[in-house]
Amino acid sequence: IMEKAEIVKELTPVFRKVLNNDKLVLTDALNALDVENWDSLSHMLLIAEIETKFAIKFRLKDLNKMANVGDMITIISSKL
Repeated sequence: IMEKAEIVKELTPVFRKVLNNDKLVLTDALNALDVENWDSLSHMLLIAEIETKFAIKFRLKDLNKMANVGDMITIISSKL
């Protein structure tokens, strides 16, 4: 099982690439309202990249539970 810190370490470059922000720091509370380029399209790209990187599939109910990065990490962790 991956530790939370490892998941964050793997997620950070994905977020930075998709959202085109090399300085982005992931926190549990971070959400789309906090990041300029994080819109519905970039969200779909993020989900696709994360599924590929971690070799997981999100279900609709998972996506509906993701209010912020902390929720996303919890869900990724539960699928690994």
